[in-house]
Amino acid sequence: MTPEILKAACLALNGAVETFPFDSETSVFKVGGKMFAISALDGAPLSVSLKCEPELALQLREAHPEITGGWHLNKRHWNTVALSGSLPDRQVLEMIEDSYDLIVAKLPRAERLKLDWRGEAKA
Repeated sequence: MTPEILKAACLALNGAVETFPFDSETSVFKVGGKMFAISALDGAPLSVSLKCEPELALQLREAHPEITGGWHLNKRHWNTVALSGSLPDRQVLEMIEDSYDLIVAKLPRAERLKLDWRGEAKA
């Protein structure tokens, strides 16, 4: 997966925005003001940190050496995925969508309804 594809996948999600709260190199993708993906898009190797259900996070780490506990994040809820080409892009895209969905599900009802009203999200 390339940095361009990663960025496009994150921004294609309804209501998603790219911010730079930490520094000018680290893209933080948010929905409703909450983070769902973090990546230094020009980093080598390319990686992305994604929110994940705790039990699934552990299963993914056990099954795939390129998935580790979230770097500088709560390792119970975040995984960092090395995008070296070992994982199929489809699997990475599904993890991005899952992370986004976890955040949207926790947004206040009014925020979820705004996304629904625009026809841009499934909460």
